[in-house]
Parts: sequence; C-alpha cells; structure tokens
Amino acid sequence: MPVGAADRRVLLFAVPTGLVGVALAWWLAAPDGPGVSAFVRVLTLLLGSLTLGLGVLGWMGRDDRRPAASPDALWRYAAWTGGAWVLCEAILLTMTAAEVENVSATGMSVAQFAEFLTHATSGRIGVAAVVCAVAISAYAAFAFRSGRELPIMPVIALSALALVLRPVTGHMSQQVLGSALDAVHALAAATWIGVLAALAATLRSRGAWAAWLPRYSTLAWRCVWALTITGVIDAAVRLGSLTALYGTGYGRIVLAKSVTLIALLVLGWWWRRTWVDSAAAHRITADASLKRAVIEVIAMGIPFGLAAALATTA
Repeated sequence: MPVGAADRRVLLFAVPTGLVGVALAWWLAAPDGPGVSAFVRVLTLLLGSLTLGLGVLGWMGRDDRRPAASPDALWRYAAWTGGAWVLCEAILLTMTAAEVENVSATGMSVAQFAEFLTHATSGRIGVAAVVCAVAISAYAAFAFRSGRELPIMPVIALSALALVLRPVTGHMSQQVLGSALDAVHALAAATWIGVLAALAATLRSRGAWAAWLPRYSTLAWRCVWALTITGVIDAAVRLGSLTALYGTGYGRIVLAKSVTLIALLVLGWWWRRTWVDSAAAHRITADASLKRAVIEVIAMGIPFGLAAALATTA
C-alpha cells in the first residue's frame, strides 16, 4: 500500500478523538452532562464538515486550468461521506426521539416516533438534516457515475444548511442576531476542519500542496477569527458571569474547548512558520504535508467532540 494511502486512512482517527472530546465533556459537566446522543452527534458534525470541505475545495478550484484535486475524487468522496452522514443522522434522529420520549430506542413505538418527527422541533430538524444528506449523496454519486461536469454549489448549500439547522434553533435563537452568530460559528468550524480534511483526502502531489496549502492557511485564519468572536459572544450570553465559567458544567466545557482552541492556534502558528512556507517553496514532500494535515485533523476532533456535547448540556 502506498504511504499516502495509509496516511489518508489515518484521518479516521478523528472519530475516536471526537469521542474523547465528548467523554471529556461528560466528565467535566457531571452530573449535568450531555445526552448519550452527543457521541453520535459528533460523527454527524465531522462527516458534515468533510462534505462541506469537499464542496468548498471544488468551488475554490473551479477556475483552475489544472485542478489540484481531481473532480472524480471530489465526487467519489462526497458520495461516500454523504452516505455515511445519512446513516449517522438517522441514528441521531432515533436516539434524540428516544431521549425526548423518555424511552429506550428499542422500546419506542412507531406512533411515538412518528409523533416526534411531525410535532417536535428537533424531530423536524432531524428529518431535514437526513434529507439534505441523502440529496448530497445521491447528487454526488450521479455526478461521479455520469462523468458530467455538474456544479459543486448544491453540495455546499445542502451541507451548510444541514450543519446550521440545529445551532440556529438553539438557546441563542432567542437573542438578537443569535441565530446568525451560531450559524457563522458552526460554518467557520466546519470549514476550518473540513477543507483541511478534504485536502488530505484528495491531494496527491507536492505541487498540489504548494498551490493549495497557502490558500487554505489564509482561509483557516479567517475561520478562526469568526469562530473565536462568535464563540466568545455566545459563551458570554449563555453563562452570564465569570463564576459560571468554572461553577457550571456548561462553563467547564466552554473552558476546555477554549484551551483546545488555543492549542490548535499555537499549532497553526507553528505550521504557518514552518510547513506552509516550505510547502509553497516545494521544499517538503507530499507525504510529509499529508502527515501534518492528518495530525491537525485528528487533533481538531477533540474540540468538535466538546462542541457536540456542549449543544446538549444544561
């Protein structure tokens, strides 16, 4: 097996680090920790982010005469990640219904599930997310199989919609511009990890990394600024005081998320000084760039797990 292929598979380790993030949140917020569904929610966030990242990568390279990422590879990955996303969204929908109805998933009746889907806001949102993921997977599979040059924008629009559906209807929706802030926060985070994961999944040559890594670096810092500003506002409104930052489970998760974000910022600063410049000057191999990208994506799984848990923590 080529080294690059093996390294790309290591991207899957973002899943266990995401689960570690949820487990950490559970420990920090005890006894008011997140629901069990948070362990599945982080998977939907990671898959949705990768799908969005693939779309953004395709859109950013739409005018390139020789795209660094093969359109076939983009469509193939989008079809597979979209399909996995459908499965996780369906499981999350079932688990959320069981939590709302206060029954086990296996003990829930069809009538209870149907009532949840049609009458509960979280049920309708879950259905919409499943529909978006199904549409993405079907559209990407058709584009890949047919070989037609179809626009990538539907993938971006549908994945972005699915990713913001839950945040924009959360507690901040009751505040002025609260939903808009949460939407920006969710999309900035998803773009940050999603595009890097898409680069790791699709780029094959040193020249491709030389062309794309500086572009991603600029995009990433913009995402970080948006993520930080909206996150600070959200936390300030939700917590209300500094004592709540360490005196409540929600506050302790926010604090842990902030620490992991700072660690990622330090790593990003170091990469910008060493990796990005070397890659742009063709002084580093494609495999070396791939390994660094994989390391960062895996590390990002932890704050994503914390974020997934935060959404369901009292």
